Amino acid sequence: MAGLAIDQAAWASRWRERALCDKCVLALGLVLSAVLLPPWPAAVLVGAVALGAAVVAARTPWRLLARSMRPPLVFIGLGAVSVAVTVTVSPHFSVAMTPASLTRAGEVTGRALAGTLSVLLLAVTTPVSDILAGLRRLHVPEACVDVAALMYRMLFILLDSLGTIRESQTARLGYTSPQRAMTSAGLLGAAVLTRAWDRAHRLEAGLAGREFTTSMRTVEYRRPSSPRFVTVSVAVLAAIAAVSLVVSGGWAG
Repeated sequence: MAGLAIDQAAWASRWRERALCDKCVLALGLVLSAVLLPPWPAAVLVGAVALGAAVVAARTPWRLLARSMRPPLVFIGLGAVSVAVTVTVSPHFSVAMTPASLTRAGEVTGRALAGTLSVLLLAVTTPVSDILAGLRRLHVPEACVDVAALMYRMLFILLDSLGTIRESQTARLGYTSPQRAMTSAGLLGAAVLTRAWDRAHRLEAGLAGREFTTSMRTVEYRRPSSPRFVTVSVAVLAAIAAVSLVVSGGWAG
């Protein structure tokens, strides 16, 4: 359960007590650097800074980061293949990979990996409750924040149901063969979706019965911003931009 592991890592992070705005300056700045700067060497620098900040500074287990990167890597790989492969229909149908398409695929892959590591840096150092409180301070519509909070809370209930049902299926030898495993997986998905629908309906009925018209606020603890942390973050981002522009300009020349 990578989602639960990320949540636990965020609560235990060394950066847990840092202000949300400070961490957003670094994480979102790295994302913008990965998107806007030349892919070489910006993608490498951004990825290295994000990984170093998460593992060394925030003390996040590197095994957790490796597990959390597996699902994004699948989508990044599929996207890279779709960019690398060139399909032409005129004058005749052909499928090929050209040097230009391979270069473009490498650039897209580098940007995607760097951006994913940057977002993951914020995820493993900031609990969801802090992010929701930050969204409220940014005046994001209360309905959107409440829906996100409810989905976050229901996630743990559904994951608990998922584990209970799977344990029951395993005890009944539901995964002893590929055919049984496929059948059990289908039944597991159907049961979890049914429970999710039922719980959502009961929650909606309960809130409506209480004439719930206000937001689902929780206790907020505003942490003071650290000028030193912000200054260092801005300096690192500026250094990445300067090095990337100089190296890419010299490479192009």
